[in-house]
Amino acid sequence: MLLQKQKRFDWLVQMLVVVGSVLVVIGATNLRTVEGRPHRILLDTDVDTDDLFGLLYILKLNRSEFELEAVTVNANAWTNPGHAVHQIYDILYMMGRDDVAVGVGGEGGIKEDGTILPNGTTTAGGCRYRQAIPVGARGRLDIDSNFGLRKSFLPQVIHSGIPVTLVPLDATNTIPISQNFFEALEKSQNTYEAQYVFQSLKMACDTWFDKQFYTSYFMWDSFTAGVAVSIMRNNLNNPNGENEFAEMEYMNITVITSNEPYGVTDGSNPFFDGLKVPKFNLDKNGVHSGHVQKGLRDPFCIGENGKGKCRDGYTDEVTGSEAVSVLVATKAKPNQDPQSPLNREFFVSFLEAIIVSPTGWANAATIDVIYDLLHMMGRDDIPVGLGDVFATNQSDPIFPAVGGCKYQQAIPHGNGGLLDSDTLYGLARDLPRSLRRYTTENSLEHGAPKDTDHPELRQPLALEVCETLVKTLEPGSKITILTNGPLTNLAKMISSKKNTVSLIQDVYIVGGHISSNDKDKGNVFTIPSNEYAEFNMFLDPLAAKAVFESSLNITLIPLGIQREVGSFSKILERMRRKKKTPEALFVRRLLSRLYRLQQLHHRYHHMQTFLGEILGAVLLAGDSHLNQTFQAKPIKVYAEGVESRDGQLLIDENQRKLVRVLDSVNPQAYYNLFVDRLSDSNQSAILGSFEEQVKFWRKPPN
Repeated sequence: MLLQKQKRFDWLVQMLVVVGSVLVVIGATNLRTVEGRPHRILLDTDVDTDDLFGLLYILKLNRSEFELEAVTVNANAWTNPGHAVHQIYDILYMMGRDDVAVGVGGEGGIKEDGTILPNGTTTAGGCRYRQAIPVGARGRLDIDSNFGLRKSFLPQVIHSGIPVTLVPLDATNTIPISQNFFEALEKSQNTYEAQYVFQSLKMACDTWFDKQFYTSYFMWDSFTAGVAVSIMRNNLNNPNGENEFAEMEYMNITVITSNEPYGVTDGSNPFFDGLKVPKFNLDKNGVHSGHVQKGLRDPFCIGENGKGKCRDGYTDEVTGSEAVSVLVATKAKPNQDPQSPLNREFFVSFLEAIIVSPTGWANAATIDVIYDLLHMMGRDDIPVGLGDVFATNQSDPIFPAVGGCKYQQAIPHGNGGLLDSDTLYGLARDLPRSLRRYTTENSLEHGAPKDTDHPELRQPLALEVCETLVKTLEPGSKITILTNGPLTNLAKMISSKKNTVSLIQDVYIVGGHISSNDKDKGNVFTIPSNEYAEFNMFLDPLAAKAVFESSLNITLIPLGIQREVGSFSKILERMRRKKKTPEALFVRRLLSRLYRLQQLHHRYHHMQTFLGEILGAVLLAGDSHLNQTFQAKPIKVYAEGVESRDGQLLIDENQRKLVRVLDSVNPQAYYNLFVDRLSDSNQSAILGSFEEQVKFWRKPPN
């Protein structure tokens, strides 16, 4: 899209908002700082790869002029907060800036009168707009891991009245990565930050979706940071935002939230529908009063040519009460040196800053935690497969990299949810670092546009790992499967045309809830209307239905029996009395933290759920002391697309197939067996922690 000086043009935007001399959201101001004091900067970022370049650029500026005080993570875009916050910590550590405060975005909702609510028990709202961002490869998975480079390289409001400077996509689209810039960066690798930037760019280039990387990858947020800093540097008597890198212009704009025809009520717009007075006193015939896009494939938004026509989230130049005067960057300035191979002035500044060293439950990327845990136990021989990122039938049929979050939205994104799962409640970085990690390395053989530098490091998919395992079985041998989450991967195996299912002997499923009475509730606490489902079944009910209706021999460990063995105090007391192997110490720390959090804050009331899921592993090992008993029951999974009932298990006598359901177990024997196994020095950890690993690294060779 090209910037047009017309009444209508469409932008995707990045905002610069400044309060006093504090920079909020990559930006700048023409307000004066106290003489002799540096500009104090707060950077708000979604931690996309280009944002990391912008962060490094700011960190390389003279601190007597520009002081980065804090970084806040936007948890509603291209990264998940548990991984994003670690990327920020790692870069700050690499640059010797552990003094910079780091915060993660909240989850509170917004009331109809505009009041911002504090964080509640769950995440407020669904993923209406965020679902447009791919979740797996070339999406949040790659950005969470920065294409797999994070672990391998690093050392472990527009209407608020605040002055706004806008650097829209139209402006950043005028500064694509040129081949000359790429080659200049490659030749200048004398600092760690330059190496990290180049490796990130190269991996993005090698895995780009087409052969037009140099015309379609832009200096988005790093360019924004450069414009902001330049405006601040020249802020005396500079009302028009003059700077070295971009041409600026004042425009009256607003963010579009609906589509024409305006002023027509069709039931899609919560700001107007059924209200005598629109919310936030919006204009009844203004740009916010039309149809609101209801999903990725909203029929209203698909034109006759099959292309999208809706403009929710775009920015328009408008007049009237809905307009806000904003200083806008319109395009990148050319290099002042016509003889330079670098065609943009900002390229020169970026290379100077980056290259010259002065004094100076879980998301897909959590697969790296699994690699680290296996490394700790000396089991790097165990293959790890990456499963589907969407529940069954939730990916978009035309562009499957994106999809809905009908069930996934039930998991809180922050405290007590994905943030804590992704970081293992803050303990993930205490694990020894595995050499294995998720990476976007790929090959032509597996559908990539070209071979990357190390295609042999490609991350295998879950189905591929299962197929490889089956091929290695001795004649007559079969495998047993234990599932501790949604049944998406298992359903995928069943639907594949491989002969995998016939080689599965038993499946142990931890999850599901068979209610005995009206008061016997499930645990999907974030969906109050669904009282009797269990999370693992609810998160992919169609997959659960496919598995339970298959020919597999299923043993179910339901929620009711898990609750009988969910005492933190009893298991922790036993752990305190036992021998301290590295794995026992780590588990004790984790369980102690879960128990403490449960006692301290209402957002952690569900922590005993995770303790009960250990039962599947103990039962699989088999021990007569458990005194376990089973009942065969005809089970039906409700999966009809009804949020208030999906995932519920029903006893249906019309079902021919019987499922073996764990009916009782000896809790005391369970606690003892679990603790005894962890405390056994046989097959114990080869490395106890990252700290121990660092000491090993520092030990001089013999």
